[in-house]
Amino acid sequence: METTGKTNATNIGRKISRIRELRGMKQETLAAELGVSQQTVSKLEQSEEIEDSTLDKIANVLGVSKEAIKNYSDESVINNIQNNYDNKVVNGPGVNYHCTFNPLDKLIDLMEENKKLYERLLSSEQEKVEILKGK
Repeated sequence: METTGKTNATNIGRKISRIRELRGMKQETLAAELGVSQQTVSKLEQSEEIEDSTLDKIANVLGVSKEAIKNYSDESVINNIQNNYDNKVVNGPGVNYHCTFNPLDKLIDLMEENKKLYERLLSSEQEKVEILKGK
């Protein structure tokens, strides 16, 4: 495999296609990043073998390693998803968000600060009234 400078890891083109799709990237975007046509990317994704130098470029654009492309399998992705999300609660956009502080304590602190600001404002207004009465 490495002696010819080509990679044949059971239809490497299909693996590139799946990773590109999982990354939410269109063929046109990958083509533009590689400096080739969309038709070239389409042919690459149908190839069983790809030159190692080309695979390096593709891996770089996809943000993965060459080995990640070679070792990609749908089954491993599904297992990864299951291992990371089974038996866990997902709340909104964040997964497993754990507060490092008590939000109620922060709220009380803010209310106390607000109360102090109000008292200073009131004191300032009372001083103004006294000054105006004195004139």
